[in-house]
Amino acid sequence: MTAKRDALERASFGERIAEDEVEELARYFVETDQWRRLFSGERDIVYGPKGAGKSALYSLLVQKADELFDRGILVVPAENPNGTPAFRDVVAEPPTSEAEFVALWKLYFLSLCASILGEWSVETDAARRVYRALEDAGLLQIRGTLRARLNAVRDYVRRVSVEPTVILDPNTGAVAAVSGKITLREPDAAQRSEGFESLDSLLDAANEALRELDFRIWLVLDRLDVAFIQNDDLEQNALRALFKSYLDMKSLDQITLKIFLRTDIWDRITEAGFREASHITAALTISWDRTSLLQLMMRRILRNDDIARYYDVDPEAILGNIEQQESLLSRMFPDQIDAGRNPKTFDWMLGRTRDGTGATAPRELIHLLSSLRDSQLRRIEVGHDEPADEALFDRQAFKDALREVSNVRLRQTLYAEYPHLRDYISALEGQKAQQSPDTLAQIWQVEADEAQMIANSLVDIGFFEARGSGDRPEYWVPFLYRDALELIQGEARVDG
Repeated sequence: MTAKRDALERASFGERIAEDEVEELARYFVETDQWRRLFSGERDIVYGPKGAGKSALYSLLVQKADELFDRGILVVPAENPNGTPAFRDVVAEPPTSEAEFVALWKLYFLSLCASILGEWSVETDAARRVYRALEDAGLLQIRGTLRARLNAVRDYVRRVSVEPTVILDPNTGAVAAVSGKITLREPDAAQRSEGFESLDSLLDAANEALRELDFRIWLVLDRLDVAFIQNDDLEQNALRALFKSYLDMKSLDQITLKIFLRTDIWDRITEAGFREASHITAALTISWDRTSLLQLMMRRILRNDDIARYYDVDPEAILGNIEQQESLLSRMFPDQIDAGRNPKTFDWMLGRTRDGTGATAPRELIHLLSSLRDSQLRRIEVGHDEPADEALFDRQAFKDALREVSNVRLRQTLYAEYPHLRDYISALEGQKAQQSPDTLAQIWQVEADEAQMIANSLVDIGFFEARGSGDRPEYWVPFLYRDALELIQGEARVDG
């Protein structure tokens, strides 16, 4: 076996999904200014397109819990990082209004805080006040799954929303029954006399107890796109309520929500107007440029000691110098994939993994790199020559790898997340890559106005890139989806 093939066989460039490589993330994580602002506590909300690295930041935040603990911060996941989302049962029987959802979020967060206080055996007056209120409501769970905790909170919120909290005896006027003493709003005078407390006052008490403990809690939420999948109305109610809860809780200096959310979902929940959005200022949006994507890819490559030895390079020296990174790529890759006035190989990779929004997500770039390794090995195994000179990969391996990435992106992302648009996308199979409302109307067998509305929906999800002008729109399918649909280069024409 040659040294080149040996280096390829031993190589691993990681998983495209952060949840599948939590233990490895720290080894090739690019410590950006965005990460530093999140880790320092300066930013609470992280937006980013799908595949941009939100879950990687979330996973690293949880992974670095010990470092944060040394700063007096306890990291508490409020959603399952893997497997069935804790909110799955809430989706089946959701609150009936946004106000109820606000109450659900706040009571859930209070329950999590109480659990931490209980685990640390905090017995201050403020802590006991929280324990007592939750115990009376049947919600004091020092230990228990997030799913069970949420189900109990949901049932309580539903119960006190549809029934009077205090039930009076009709004959004597005395209190006959109490369905928990936590009110979703400020209690009236009669309720206060009976010992009822509002959610907000109990959150204040939990905050005070944590201050006495001299610890802060970061409640971190990711995978919200999975939690409320395929139910736009529920998603909008739930997430608008979450951000309202976030703003209501901003005054709590010991309890902070850290929310990781896709930009397209944020756009959906605000497109009809969201007055509170202007008050959400401690946020950042993940963005990647050519330099940061190159650094990310080189970290994935150079974590492989066999590749570093094959090229006789010092990984730390390479990662600290962009010119050396470009030089190493020129040794590993062919100069171009397509001849003529086409981009160099790395820029070809960025262009081929870019969606209709113009963004290249790290997920697709990582997937292309991993598929490239597999494609090259398959070519060698069936009898093709190894790449010439020092190169690890030949041109055809890149094209084969792109087809794999294209198929996965189309079927496991677009079709899975937007099933209502699947038939329109699949109808384009074998068609030209550039379309107009008239050509789309002919393909989809609808009127041109309806075709334009559908096409604009496909622009929103990044399948189409909108081109042309307002009165003469054109829709261009990015290279990322062309192989999966076997699209033909060129502009479509109306038949007849």
